[in-house]
Amino acid sequence: MVPLPGGQTGAKVPTMDTSTIAFTSRDGIAIQTYVFMPAGEPRAVVQVQHGLAEHAGRYRRFAAALTAAGYAVYAPDARGSGQTAQGSYGRWGEDGWPGWVDDVHRLRDRIRADHPGLPVGLFGHSMGSFATQHYLLDHADDVDAVVLSGSTEVSWLMPILDAEEPADLSAFNAPFVHRTGFEWLSRDEAEVDAYMADPACGWEAPPLPQIITLAAAADPKRVAAIRNDLPLLIISGDADPLAQGGPAVELLASRYRDAGLTDVEVHLYPGARHEVLNETNRDEVTGDTIAFFDRTLGGRR
Repeated sequence: MVPLPGGQTGAKVPTMDTSTIAFTSRDGIAIQTYVFMPAGEPRAVVQVQHGLAEHAGRYRRFAAALTAAGYAVYAPDARGSGQTAQGSYGRWGEDGWPGWVDDVHRLRDRIRADHPGLPVGLFGHSMGSFATQHYLLDHADDVDAVVLSGSTEVSWLMPILDAEEPADLSAFNAPFVHRTGFEWLSRDEAEVDAYMADPACGWEAPPLPQIITLAAAADPKRVAAIRNDLPLLIISGDADPLAQGGPAVELLASRYRDAGLTDVEVHLYPGARHEVLNETNRDEVTGDTIAFFDRTLGGRR
């Protein structure tokens, strides 16, 4: 068994068959990746992409629910993050943002080699959801279902992400009673405190080289290249600053529907904030997500 750094609060996470692998990015970074396996043969695989200034170890409770439902889970510490960073958080590598997107593709290739023929769902949260949006422009044929969590239509966010200085996210906390500065993440104070206590979370993220290329994810012509039958679920809290009360999420969904996608589902949870998997209604969110994967990746065992 491999110990995981950080973690979440609440009930004890069930024991899983946990191991780590590493794959090499095109610019030479060893991307450390957790692999969580169910009892028995998996019926499908879920690839999890975490957000900015956090790490994959924070998704072990979600992984436990997925493995209990029969899914294998591959969760990388993205470049500059978690164990991949080796203590140098925000070291994005020579390829910067395009490299991060390519890392999604390289892990998908590794999953194909490890589990030939199994369906693969892709779950991306926040910055991981932006990498997923970007990845789908060229690789929608390589995945069988997609969940975007804590996401948004990216065009309004590009000036923040493409700034020359480290991204200033402090304004996201403005609507909430200020206790730590990270109240925008969750209504659950224990989850916010766990984030604050985790040295691999909340670090100041330096600018991501070539993040401007993410703007392609808002280009209707590029989005139109995504296959029409790709099932897509968008989950967000209506109090998430990235959702802008909901319209930014609905605009994202409309962009995919206008591009021709026929199975686009939106769950906007009242009162929930950015990290819906760590929210007070997290069991509901996890259940809805697994139900989506059950429907799109082959049904229950």
